[in-house]
Amino acid sequence: MTSGQQERAAWRVTLANVIYNADTPAGRLFDLLLIVAIVLSVLVVMLESVGEVRAGAGPLLRRIEWVLTGLFTVEYIIRLIVARRASHYARSFFGIVDLLSIAPAYLTLFIPGAQALLIVRVLRLLRLFRILKLARYLSEASVLTQALRASLAKITVFLAVVATLVTVIGALMYVIEGPPHGFTSIPTSIYWAIVTVTTVGYGDIAPKTPLGKGLASLAMILGYAIIAVPTGIVTVGLSQAQARQQSDTACDRCGLSGHAPDARYCRRCANPLPQGDRTGAATPPSLGMTGEAGEGQKG
Repeated sequence: MTSGQQERAAWRVTLANVIYNADTPAGRLFDLLLIVAIVLSVLVVMLESVGEVRAGAGPLLRRIEWVLTGLFTVEYIIRLIVARRASHYARSFFGIVDLLSIAPAYLTLFIPGAQALLIVRVLRLLRLFRILKLARYLSEASVLTQALRASLAKITVFLAVVATLVTVIGALMYVIEGPPHGFTSIPTSIYWAIVTVTTVGYGDIAPKTPLGKGLASLAMILGYAIIAVPTGIVTVGLSQAQARQQSDTACDRCGLSGHAPDARYCRRCANPLPQGDRTGAATPPSLGMTGEAGEGQKG
């Protein structure tokens, strides 16, 4: 490798540490400045959507918006250049978000009003978890994701049942009330059934006949009963996901993980497992079958 190539490689490594590593002072400063720019960009987009503000400061807001878009574009290109594998970054979650955060600005050249989509830049604030050392919250988010994934089949069946119910209730209400009372079609009646069963109750359509009011009362009571179903499904999924996470406690001696949630000894070497990760407080080692813990305390 020539000296010029070494200098270019060193330059890429230095720049990569600044952009991707928040543990260094320069990297932390870069990320904090990036967060400030993202917040400013989101505020500009929000202010531009207000008619009075747009009439008085529209040109200024658009200039600020284009300056920030240019900075974000340069940042995205530099991230691609200094990344170890540009394709991995481009396909990653943050890579896609970074691209989507600048694309709407260029779409405005062809589609008027597309700048409102720039609000997607708020997703870039998720980098705060990495910058502020909040990774432990990401592990809790992974537990929630696992619970939702495990409950997907049950929730799908539940939604299918609810869709069937609101279709039947909507059709019945269309027959009972009809167009004279605002139920002009079955889709409109199904809309009313969805609003009623979900306990939203806009009130834009309401039954007038006694039979229709009786069916509406039944739908409202059914709605309250339905609310508890997905809550129970997700709660069970969360409990199971947390149990699986706790079962990943590794043995201090042999490193084996995947033990049962209530296991106290390693199934491979019978060494006492650390209990502090499960109960929140360390538990003193008890005397095992071989007496090693007790002998260690005596020595």
